[in-house]
Amino acid sequence: MRIACLGGGPAGLYFAISMKLRDSAHDVHVFERNRADDTFGWGVVFSDQTVENLMANDAQSGATIRDEFAHWDDIDVHIHGQTIRSSGHGFIGIGRKRLLNILQERARELGVQLHFEQEASADLADWADYDLVVAADGANSRIRDRYQAHIGVDTQARRNKFFWFGTPKAFEAFTFAFEKTAAGWIWAHAYRFDDDCSTFIVEMDPATWAGLGFDRMSQQEAIALCETIFAKYLDGAPLMSNATHLPGPQAWLIFRRIKCDTWHHRNLILLGDAAHTAHFSIGSGTKLALEDAIKLAEVLNRPGLGREAALAEYQAERNLEVLKLQNSARNSTEWFETLDRYLHFEPIQFAYSLLTRSQRVSHENLRLRDKAWLEGVERWFQSKAAGKPVNEAAPPMFAPFRLRGMEVANRVVVSPMAMYSAVDGCPNDFHLVHYGARAQGGAGILYTEMTCVSAEGRITPGCTGIYTPEQVAAWTRIVDFVHTSSTARFCLQLGHSGPKGSTKVGWEGYDVPLESGNWPVMAASDVRWSPDNQVPRPMARADMDAVRDQFVAAVRMGLEAGFDMIELHAAHGYLLSSFITPLTNKRTDDYGGSLENRLRFPLEVFRAMRDAWPAERPMSVRISANDWMGDAGVTPNEAVEIGRAFVEAGADLIDVSAGQTWADCQPIYGRMFQTPFADQVRNEGRLTTMAVGNIYEPDHVNSILAAGRADLVALARPHLIDPSWTLRAAASQDYRRVAVPPPYLGGMAQLARNLQREAELKA
Repeated sequence: MRIACLGGGPAGLYFAISMKLRDSAHDVHVFERNRADDTFGWGVVFSDQTVENLMANDAQSGATIRDEFAHWDDIDVHIHGQTIRSSGHGFIGIGRKRLLNILQERARELGVQLHFEQEASADLADWADYDLVVAADGANSRIRDRYQAHIGVDTQARRNKFFWFGTPKAFEAFTFAFEKTAAGWIWAHAYRFDDDCSTFIVEMDPATWAGLGFDRMSQQEAIALCETIFAKYLDGAPLMSNATHLPGPQAWLIFRRIKCDTWHHRNLILLGDAAHTAHFSIGSGTKLALEDAIKLAEVLNRPGLGREAALAEYQAERNLEVLKLQNSARNSTEWFETLDRYLHFEPIQFAYSLLTRSQRVSHENLRLRDKAWLEGVERWFQSKAAGKPVNEAAPPMFAPFRLRGMEVANRVVVSPMAMYSAVDGCPNDFHLVHYGARAQGGAGILYTEMTCVSAEGRITPGCTGIYTPEQVAAWTRIVDFVHTSSTARFCLQLGHSGPKGSTKVGWEGYDVPLESGNWPVMAASDVRWSPDNQVPRPMARADMDAVRDQFVAAVRMGLEAGFDMIELHAAHGYLLSSFITPLTNKRTDDYGGSLENRLRFPLEVFRAMRDAWPAERPMSVRISANDWMGDAGVTPNEAVEIGRAFVEAGADLIDVSAGQTWADCQPIYGRMFQTPFADQVRNEGRLTTMAVGNIYEPDHVNSILAAGRADLVALARPHLIDPSWTLRAAASQDYRRVAVPPPYLGGMAQLARNLQREAELKA
């Protein structure tokens, strides 16, 4: 094949090398508009796995690159006058210019034709003599943009400003340095890539950038100011720019995340940053490009594989890897863009939050990297929870917690889960076994399913209620068993189904109306949940008064039954949620319109409940922090204000869920996908929060807590299949000071031994 590679960076050069290695008869040309020794980056960071991939693809260039890597294990985080160092991270780096030189030499040796200082046409017609045209010309690819209507380019511009400097100081650790200025916070990402040079990226938000005057400075003025701000880290070494051809403000960049629907069009194929980008804070752009090049060369040379099938496999496999990294990069980018949330953290927790920001590094991963450091984090967390020094390094999930006068043994919560197994709202033996088993399973707090405050407030005929003396008696039996057989605290979640009521039980169809025996439903407005559901009656003032009084009566019954805590369900499209979200609240009176008005009735209900509940006992509120409908619905920013409003009304905990408020919402699912909302509500609102949503491993729980993303962690489905999830988590972490029912002590000890033996065999 005759191939034109547009772009002489690592992507284009390595693809050319990979093609010639597989078939020396390929006629491969690389076109680069700059000179051979021009480069606009400083250092490149790789992982050990990337080096293994390079060695497997081309041992000669791989060995050359490997032998010239700078290696380091430590990360230093400088914040609030302290330096937090952790080790075992295993970074390797090389200068971008040296990497290009190695690849250029190898390409020439294999017979690749290199053309420098030659501007490549963006018109495929000008490349008619070539079988393939490979766009390896980076994020600003001209030929990709020329054909973007066929490719489907999705570009998202991020907000922070950054400048990619170099410095002759060789940092001994990967360094994050955070400095406060009169205009705001500014920080550096610095790492060594050879014996006498380091990358030094300076980043800040746009307001700080403008406030410091960078929008008006020449490059030399900008460099001088950055040298002053970071003088104590540079030790007199200068900062250097290799973008001196640009005016000062233009040398500052913003990151653009790029995704493409398809990576090829006719004989054009996208490679590396031309097809996708990942934020520099996870250091994976060059890694992705090189691995793209290996895969593309492999499929194009596989015997019997046609071009269309080859390109389909190339995109399918590589796009999956790209999406994983882009998701991690998004988390990392957002951490730096919302830095103000975490600046009140103590330095050790700030460093932990920084290290785990992408969710690629977890609590147990940090233990593998630096056990002593992580145990220091665990001792700090336990000491903070206990209010006194604690010498034992224990998992954060087993730290105690306090809500008003209620002491909680640990941070694990059995989340509310609808069982649809009540008869006329009355819990029965199923519920006794269900809640009793999970209470004995070791969790700190046990929640009831949404328990309805009236017969009309039920979601389904199988939902529990607390509005009759018989129901109070049934709940009392369950509460007494929980209290006498475990250390778990028991929370009664109260709610009213509103527009989502009068439907079948869950396993007969989610939100499917009853075939007969329906009862009327009501809501903030006459907006039905779906075309199949009833049109709800808009609530009049008399309806509001009646519902408020039903919630108050339910609180008093909950007190009679002996519950330790009450939660108000104001999420998921149920009655109170129908007031909060503008998607269903179309009222024009004092209860509709602004967020303040939309919160008016839910707050009236909550204040009345708080007045009826003992002052020493806590109350929480579940909210939907994101309607997943863009600015048309509740947004995470509004969720902070919603949380604050309920706390001002007396709530002690905000249970942060999301969605289920609109049938056509577009949620973005994934591991711990709702935790960012708990993080934002907690750290912007300075509120106590509980995280929930696809959290299923002890590692998830510990990471969320230690990073300060939530104060409690609720797990639903894991507790469905394993009532003793918390005891199993304790055994897996060799934590012995968890409450185990005496009859089960022998099984707990055996489980701990078995898990320890499995871990040793894996090691």
